Amino acid sequence: MANRNTVGFGLIPSGALGATPSTGGQNKYKIDSGYGSSIYLGQPVQYDTAGGANDNPGYVINGQDAITRPTIGVFNGCFYTDANTLKPTFSSFFARTTAPANSEDIDAFIIDNPFQQYNVQLSGRLGATAAAAQALFGQTLGLTVSANGAGSVGSGSTISGQSNSQLTVGTAATGIQNQWRLLRVAEDPENEDLITTAQTNPALANFSGFATVVVVANKSQWFGDGQVSA
Repeated sequence: MANRNTVGFGLIPSGALGATPSTGGQNKYKIDSGYGSSIYLGQPVQYDTAGGANDNPGYVINGQDAITRPTIGVFNGCFYTDANTLKPTFSSFFARTTAPANSEDIDAFIIDNPFQQYNVQLSGRLGATAAAAQALFGQTLGLTVSANGAGSVGSGSTISGQSNSQLTVGTAATGIQNQWRLLRVAEDPENEDLITTAQTNPALANFSGFATVVVVANKSQWFGDGQVSA
């Protein structure tokens, strides 16, 4: 059986390690005014410790420039005063180079529990056989890379604000180098086929996607040295 979901949706909270219920808990951080990369709902973010052309140390930046980056959590919307309307504005995504009135900082809401689990769509079938797919559980993988400022790959919708990122199957590694650790299938009856390739028959277009799985952060800025580059 193939999978119904055909569009990536980034990372969606789904419980926590230890079978702890997911509270959706989030905390407020800052995005620098005019920061040059869009950040979408369900996209990992990180503290900038280096600084760069469009940001300063201590601010939240896109955490999806490379699959090996550590993260503080997942973006869940932002709030700022619109420079044109001068009205308080909540947005489900941060549009690159947004500069609020008086160049104020943007409030970013981040799901920052390092033990939070997330549902994410695979970028392809996990393996050609059930045994091959099972062998990848416990390994580390990265999300679709979204280059800083490019906004063209692994970005998202400017209507819903939702990320379109997927967990990139080809990045699986037994080491600790990648950002997310694959735990198990999400047990969504319509999206749990790990081994079937996408359907090419137009009549089955609604079943041409890939499975939804559960991951947890493998590289977190809350642990280790937490150093990143802009």
